[in-house]
Amino acid sequence: MIGRINTVQRRFGAALLGGTALLALGSGAARAASAAQPGQTVGLPVGAQLPVGLYFVNTSSFGVRDTQPRESESNINLPTFLWATPWSLFGARLNLATTQPVVASSVRGAPYQSGIGVPLIAAQLAWKLGDDFGVSYLFGGYHPVETRFVIQNASLSHRFAASYTGDGWNLTANLLYGIYLDPISPQGTVYPDYLNLDLTATKKFGKWEIGPVAFGSADLPTRFPGYRRQSQVAVGGLVGYNFGPVNLQAYVTQDVAERNYGGRETRGWLRVIVPIYKEATNSAAPSPSVTGPARLARR
Repeated sequence: MIGRINTVQRRFGAALLGGTALLALGSGAARAASAAQPGQTVGLPVGAQLPVGLYFVNTSSFGVRDTQPRESESNINLPTFLWATPWSLFGARLNLATTQPVVASSVRGAPYQSGIGVPLIAAQLAWKLGDDFGVSYLFGGYHPVETRFVIQNASLSHRFAASYTGDGWNLTANLLYGIYLDPISPQGTVYPDYLNLDLTATKKFGKWEIGPVAFGSADLPTRFPGYRRQSQVAVGGLVGYNFGPVNLQAYVTQDVAERNYGGRETRGWLRVIVPIYKEATNSAAPSPSVTGPARLARR
């Protein structure tokens, strides 16, 4: 997502599998947003238990925000490796994941910038509560980087998901709660803690998958009186096709409400899920819960 600048220009950055957010330069109070890109886990049954194996997942998205006087654009790529281990902890399967975002962006028609975002390293516990229902908890950390047009500071990520995957359905809710270890960057950008909610309601018809999706995000209150909190709600639709070992998903989302972003965003998403290896099992399809760019932010 894209943050807004009050005077001269703004800049984007992006995030991880949980993601990294963009910063923007401008006068007035510095701003940022969530380290985990809202919408990055849409379409994934992140509450379901994975078959033991190693998976590669890349979620790529391109967004245009109707800022004035010119539109702002950003491309965010979230390559992720997820290992569903054979180990159990507290009755749950242990998953390990890492993501390294790569981002390119142009603010209000300015020349494109590109770079890497904060890497995410995370562990997830996934409980199978029945043949078709599961819940998971993910805990991870975004490590600091020196790329100035993205979020630079370290943060923690908690994610709580529930999924129903019976009869070809994927009904999933994933709540992401982020906490910054230091709320101020070296350049004075404010990093607010945040809540994101990703929602999926798709149905499979043979190898095809289709259904509505939505996500929302909101900055939590800060101790900085000049900070104007950002929030948004977006809705859209997803189409997927299972080619066998490789699963593709595409979805488009559009803001129906936003606050302090400077305009509404339309974003197209493309995801590829590749099992590098996995054990034969009747468990749910791959559901890496740590994807994502971060919500683009501003400063």
